Amino acid sequence: MSIYDNVLAGLRLTGERRSPDEKDALVHDCLMKAGLWKEVETRLRQPGGALSGGQQQRLCIARALAIRPRVLLMDEPCSALDPTSTRRIEQTIEELRTEVTIVIVTHNMQQAHRVSDYTAFFLAEQGAPGYIIEHGVTEAMFDSPQDPRTMDYVHGRFG
Repeated sequence: MSIYDNVLAGLRLTGERRSPDEKDALVHDCLMKAGLWKEVETRLRQPGGALSGGQQQRLCIARALAIRPRVLLMDEPCSALDPTSTRRIEQTIEELRTEVTIVIVTHNMQQAHRVSDYTAFFLAEQGAPGYIIEHGVTEAMFDSPQDPRTMDYVHGRFG
């Protein structure tokens, strides 16, 4: 699937119809918001699979933005990405936070600390279903957690 068609995939799935000009504008807008436009503007008809891992991740963000969600769930958005790509994804998150609620699932404590306003710590112990141990303002969760398991996890004593 081309980069262009990738961005519009959600519209097809939801049955939304747009004029060609509206599609062009939407692709441009979503790729700009995902921080990818300048890197792909001359190759929109090329396969999205030919992009680097970090670019593919930002393409996924652009595709999600095309349907104008109120909440965007990112499950390990920087998993297996190099530091430069990770930094760019985090910049994208920072730029988007005023227009969409972003929920991130991550095992990277430093990333959670850098990009979140609120944090929840989930824990599943010995095959039991997971549950929320503690949640609150990120700074408080990292600087003065109330539960010793949270303290141990955010300070790298396990996990």
